[in-house]
Amino acid sequence: MSDPTHSAVALHRDGEIAVITVDSPPVNALSRAVRAGIVECLETAARDSAVKAIVLRCAGRTFIAGADVTEFVRPPEPPFVPDLVQAIEGATKPVVAAIHGTALGGGFEVALATHYRIALASAKVGLPEVKLGVLPGAGGTQRLPRLIGAPAALRWIVEGTHVPASEALRLGAVDEVVEDGLDAAAMTAARRLGAGGAPLRRTGSLPVPPFDAAALAEVEAGVQKRQRGLDAPAACIEAVRAATRVPLEQGMRLERELFLKLRTSAQSLALRHAFFGEREVAKVPGIGADIAARPVRTVAVIGAGTMGGGIAMCFANAGIPVTILESDAQALDRGMGIVRKNYAATAARGGMTEAERDRRMGLIRPTLDYADLAQADLVIEAVFEDIDVKREVFGRLDAVAKPGAVLASNTSYLDIGKIASFTHRPADVVGMHFFSPANVMRLLENVRAPQTAPDVLATVMKVGKTIGKVAVMVGTCDGFVGNRMLAKRTREAFFLLEEGALPQQVDRVLTAFGFPMGPFAVGDLAGLDVGWRNRQSRAHLRSPAVRDCNLLDQVYALGRYGQKTAAGWYRYEAGSRTPIADPAIEALIVAHSERIGMTRRAIGDDEILERCLYSMVNEAAFILEEGIAARPVDVDMIWLHGYGFPAWRGGPLFWADQVGLAKVLEGVEKYRAKFGDIFWKPAPWLVERAAAGRGTGRCPRRADRVGRVGRVGRVDRATVATGAGGRRAPGRGPPRPRPFEARFTGCRVTASSRDRPPPRSWWCSTTPAS
Repeated sequence: MSDPTHSAVALHRDGEIAVITVDSPPVNALSRAVRAGIVECLETAARDSAVKAIVLRCAGRTFIAGADVTEFVRPPEPPFVPDLVQAIEGATKPVVAAIHGTALGGGFEVALATHYRIALASAKVGLPEVKLGVLPGAGGTQRLPRLIGAPAALRWIVEGTHVPASEALRLGAVDEVVEDGLDAAAMTAARRLGAGGAPLRRTGSLPVPPFDAAALAEVEAGVQKRQRGLDAPAACIEAVRAATRVPLEQGMRLERELFLKLRTSAQSLALRHAFFGEREVAKVPGIGADIAARPVRTVAVIGAGTMGGGIAMCFANAGIPVTILESDAQALDRGMGIVRKNYAATAARGGMTEAERDRRMGLIRPTLDYADLAQADLVIEAVFEDIDVKREVFGRLDAVAKPGAVLASNTSYLDIGKIASFTHRPADVVGMHFFSPANVMRLLENVRAPQTAPDVLATVMKVGKTIGKVAVMVGTCDGFVGNRMLAKRTREAFFLLEEGALPQQVDRVLTAFGFPMGPFAVGDLAGLDVGWRNRQSRAHLRSPAVRDCNLLDQVYALGRYGQKTAAGWYRYEAGSRTPIADPAIEALIVAHSERIGMTRRAIGDDEILERCLYSMVNEAAFILEEGIAARPVDVDMIWLHGYGFPAWRGGPLFWADQVGLAKVLEGVEKYRAKFGDIFWKPAPWLVERAAAGRGTGRCPRRADRVGRVGRVGRVDRATVATGAGGRRAPGRGPPRPRPFEARFTGCRVTASSRDRPPPRSWWCSTTPAS
């Protein structure tokens, strides 16, 4: 047998067994090279009369972890994944899949086509394509129901579940599970199958096992309830239904048609943007791989309230010891009790064992003494949102924390630079804005001040990854990125109430758009007393000359704090979280409009949506113009993971691109004419891109005047902005030595061309597409 060797796939023979090894780091994705290599190796093994069976295995840390998603944006090249899968299933010699790590998406479809599947106990399998807005396109919706039944298969597919090997074995998706020795076990299985002479067990030839129609209908109903507005889950239902009714070949044709239609849909584009965006925001402009993070082995949290306790759980969940400090023993006991209750609830519903619950609780050490924070590598303050309280906390922390400790504030609005000035080590101070509940919400808004050291920035980004967060680096300003944009939406929501809308109409429009809850229902959930206190803490920022709506103050004064009092913007039946429109609130709003001289009018849903969303997009443009966010993708990831923006719309700026920036600007100008510049002045960033017909992606490779935030593009050796605004033309010699600079989020990076050439990949504070 000739042994073809490819850059990604190799074939060798061990006695009567041909072993195909995929080695395409980092995750052995099904690139064209991998597909072609496997097909060629299968053909070579088929021609060799000495080969009795074939083992398909992967080098590295995982089996084939999925399709090569980067190929979605390019014309597909043969062999296609369905061709590969058919070649495996149609092989005349037994093919055994040896699964370790993860076998997901196209990788699991490849495994489903083999004749025997053996997995390490630590492996996971699944078909998560729905999370990218598509469905399995290489037989997954047709073969999986034939192995585990239609109801279970549909549940796996529409939820995108990563299923442990033990569960896959129980249901029949894999045939054998081993604790270790995967390769040896696969060879044993291959020899047994190769010597047996029994007909090959081709998954596609199996009938779908009898199933309870009611059980399948129940899964379908759950999909329609939980995944409303999404195209891919509905297509998954259609494809799995076909598997129960038509032969494999016909079902495969339908599946492929649905896949190709979904792949080019707006929803799939948005979900892929979200997928890649999570990875992109982890790379902070100006913070290269050469900047080492500080070690974080122990953590301290100041404040044992809801937020502080949730933050402590984040670190305990990651196996990092954490000390939690309170100033009052009763508050500390109450906070620890809530943490204990949360862990107990998780254990009760099977989310962890009691031993694991006890281990995590054991990692959290309560204290009343600042001295117990002295050895922490990272200290996170999570106390009341008041600058004087922060001053006191950071002053005491400065006195006890060890040299080199990172000192972080969980503030939602306050200036990190000012907080840093309360210490003698401002370079060590940074913002780490967690979202409530901190142990659940994925977003971590890391906030850099001008003084913050680069290795501190690298540290908090690495910490975010360690504790399973989507960490985004932003600059410091009032409200940073997320809350600054939210304030604009909140402003418009309240103004809409004054002008003629009601809470239930505003909430209905935004939930129809895809938000899980509307702003008024969210207020009731969080607690209107909390919202009122935040509003009071910011009262000094309001001007009597600027329109302001005080409806929240009026509702608060009635003792209506939301769900906790069974009445807020809505009323709630005993034991229920379902909001019910309340005539008393409508009467209060109508009376308020009359009192301020506002003539109420009928407000259409389109106006509600435009004012709530266009105000956010325009503010995001200001944020990018100022360099508070480095890239549009940072804004999108913040809103996807912290504020419930529907992932299938990609984020506020991705959505704005889909709508068209010119249309968004037209809307902003319309409301500017009606309500004035104070609230609706268009951001220059938005105006320029709308006028040029540009989107909100990356900058062109150019550099304009030095120091103009939002203008300086990618700086490289061919085009570099110099201190006088001059440039070096491509192919020319260097300009006479003059300083150059580039701005990054929340800080300025400067260097001199006398010292060294500029780096190739500094990115400016905004990165729009040309």
